[in-house]
Amino acid sequence: MKLITYNVNGIRAAFTKDFLGWLKTADPDIICIQESKAGNDQIDIESLEKAGYHSYWHSAVRKGYSGVGIASKIKPNHVEHGCGIESYDNEGRIIRADFDGYSVISVYVPSASNIERLEFKMQFCHDFLVYIKELRKTIPNLIISGDFNICHQAIDIHDPVRLKNVSGFLPMEREWMTSFINECELIDSFRFFNNEPDNYTWWSYRQNSRANNKGWRLDYNFATYPLKDKLSRAVILKEAVHSDHCPAMVEFNL
Repeated sequence: MKLITYNVNGIRAAFTKDFLGWLKTADPDIICIQESKAGNDQIDIESLEKAGYHSYWHSAVRKGYSGVGIASKIKPNHVEHGCGIESYDNEGRIIRADFDGYSVISVYVPSASNIERLEFKMQFCHDFLVYIKELRKTIPNLIISGDFNICHQAIDIHDPVRLKNVSGFLPMEREWMTSFINECELIDSFRFFNNEPDNYTWWSYRQNSRANNKGWRLDYNFATYPLKDKLSRAVILKEAVHSDHCPAMVEFNL
């Protein structure tokens, strides 16, 4: 089973850049989308269906903002929109699809441009950790994919010294991610296979950052421990250029 996570920075804009052609070539069984920035009535669901995908979307109340989705070749047994906390669900942050033997979550962790949003982000992170720990009691085989807006280790960011006080690489954010991985018993699938530096999934549009690979690894595919022996491959698909992010892929022998 091939799964891709992708912050598309606007699904409608991505469609104008041949996202659909790329999707057919990449051919994932499941794709988790973040930052769709569109209501359900604005997404070309029909084209996705023609490409062989059932798609499900959780949009923000605010138009043109946030939003997550899951598109799958296999029809899920159940789809859960949101996590039951109104302030997060109004921003379209979490969607879950349940399949035979495993579940997939697409999550878009808030970014933090000011102190108020940093507080919101850290509260979201705390509540998300609690949510996943509780979910694992009934769903042991869980894949959590998305844009976490956090670089976990120094290897995950191009300039860890200069950026240590910037949101996305703050000590409190990194400490939370360590707790999240440990307490929820998760595997960072990319680092399970690859411990090399200079592997990123997001680049600023400024200062030719992408061409110079001045990036951040913000996008993750986490798997719970029972799926460890099922992991077969994990890579970053940096050639995809529909967004300021690129996709991250993981494969399982399910």
